[in-house]
Amino acid sequence: MKSQILTLASLLAAGTMSLQSCLDYDTPASNVTKSEGIVERVTYNSGKADSILYTKLASRASVDSSLNKLTLNFGQMLTAQYAMRGGKEGAFPGAHAYQYQFTMCIDNYAGYSVLPHNFSSGTGGSMSSTYDDNPKYTSGANGSYGIVRNGVVPLLNHPAVDSVPELKAAALLLFNYASQEVTDVYGPITYQDYKRQKEDFPYTYNSVHDIYHSIVENLDTINACFKHYPTKPEWYRNKVDSVVKKYISIAKAPSIENLRLLANSLKLRMAMHIVKVSPDTAKLWAEAAIKEGVITSHEEEAALYPSVLGFTNPLVEISESWSDTRLNASFESLLMSLNHPYINYIFRKNSGDLNNPTDPSLSLPSGSRIVGLRAGTYMSEGQSYDVNTRIAYSRIDKRPFAQAPLYIMKLAEVQFLRAEGALRGWDMGGTAESFYNAGIDNAFLDDPSNNSRYTSRLEAYKAQKEATAYTYVDPLDAANNAESVTKIGVAWNAADSKETMLEKIITQKYIALYPYSYEAWTEARRTGYPKMFPVLNVDDGDGSLKPGDLIRRIPFPGRSEASVAADIATSGLKALGGEDVQATRLWWDKNQANF
Repeated sequence: MKSQILTLASLLAAGTMSLQSCLDYDTPASNVTKSEGIVERVTYNSGKADSILYTKLASRASVDSSLNKLTLNFGQMLTAQYAMRGGKEGAFPGAHAYQYQFTMCIDNYAGYSVLPHNFSSGTGGSMSSTYDDNPKYTSGANGSYGIVRNGVVPLLNHPAVDSVPELKAAALLLFNYASQEVTDVYGPITYQDYKRQKEDFPYTYNSVHDIYHSIVENLDTINACFKHYPTKPEWYRNKVDSVVKKYISIAKAPSIENLRLLANSLKLRMAMHIVKVSPDTAKLWAEAAIKEGVITSHEEEAALYPSVLGFTNPLVEISESWSDTRLNASFESLLMSLNHPYINYIFRKNSGDLNNPTDPSLSLPSGSRIVGLRAGTYMSEGQSYDVNTRIAYSRIDKRPFAQAPLYIMKLAEVQFLRAEGALRGWDMGGTAESFYNAGIDNAFLDDPSNNSRYTSRLEAYKAQKEATAYTYVDPLDAANNAESVTKIGVAWNAADSKETMLEKIITQKYIALYPYSYEAWTEARRTGYPKMFPVLNVDDGDGSLKPGDLIRRIPFPGRSEASVAADIATSGLKALGGEDVQATRLWWDKNQANF
């Protein structure tokens, strides 16, 4: 146990303290917190972070004392939730951290967006094309994860939290959700050492297999804890509910029951990830999750809601003010081939003239059409149209995006997971067709209270039996032109092969997930769907990828630091089971048929 005196402001910003070497976050400002005070920060290395004694009931005095001791920890837990989607220094999700976490890299790997310039001016680094392995940017996901774990791990290890096991379970759920995300990005992480709040090198990397199994074991304990909660006396539940409502922000109406459904839905997600490498375990996990209860309504979804919390979706500033993200040509082609409702209101047409110097017939006057950029295209310097005309390619429309939720677990995702499970013959409580259609119904980007632009077009959309012929045309470079690779329709057809049915499920799930790129990228790696244009210039990465390859992982973050490099050499590479390169597949990412 270590003890030190810190200001309250520095504690709330603690998530950024350990990240400056791997992530270029802004220097913490003095106005981040609303109050200053001197508190004692005690670091406990209890080794009992995943031990939840939920059947025991502490006395009222003990509960009150524990809640008082943990006030600061609860505030850090709130900071952790904001960091899950681009928050830092205790603030709501913002453009800077969101950009490092998503827009610079993973949004592009998933095929949603493209960087329209090369970041070479005034950024301290560059991204020459999509797969450029620049640690300054590729460490972004790890940086945000660091804030999450720094926000919840002290609570997990504090002895006082054992008097309020449901709040410990909530923190453990947040830690494991974020750990699942980041291990699917990089592969092995020092999961167990993080969980017990180890503070000094060396750290030991755990394999993706071990992390997955540990997370699911935790999720089962969390579910059991939350199921037992209604048996607790009313006075106790009133106290816990008060903390949940104040410090859990990933729901419109936070409750222990909604957290329980999130835990089981996460288990279902993870079950599907491992279907190729461990099909029997995948089936066992998935059916158990359904039996215990998953998200089945919009009221149960997990998300950070701008309309509730009072912020604007960070993608608006990234796209509109900074011009740092534009539509990916693959996503354009997919949406156009399926006549998806999003082509009518999610993206804007080209914002400036796009004049082809060698073939004027390809030129587009301003406002002509939705037009994306091919992933991997070498971009020019400059974030303004007058020096870089690619800035005029399609951006998001801020009107639907400004209040769009930042989803943690979306109803549509759960429904598509159940559709795939049913397709595989698992007991998902319904048919693949019923869950597939329900997933499309609930796949809108907007807040459920403001989705008429989507639902008004659903009937015609779902009736499409075939894709519409479409060719992507790059107005500035005809060499990038490509016929759409989307050949399936939307309407469910019982006569389709299982493979075609799966392609339909994952394609619609991919659209539903937008812009949540972590899971979209995972599903593209796992299944090969949706079909996307090959990324250009894949050799611009670390040299491990060949033309037509999809990046399989981001190399370990922080590898330029001697202590981190030593840990990678000692345990990281063994846990990975391959070279520390972009082409190395993760444990669940098997190069084999889907069925």
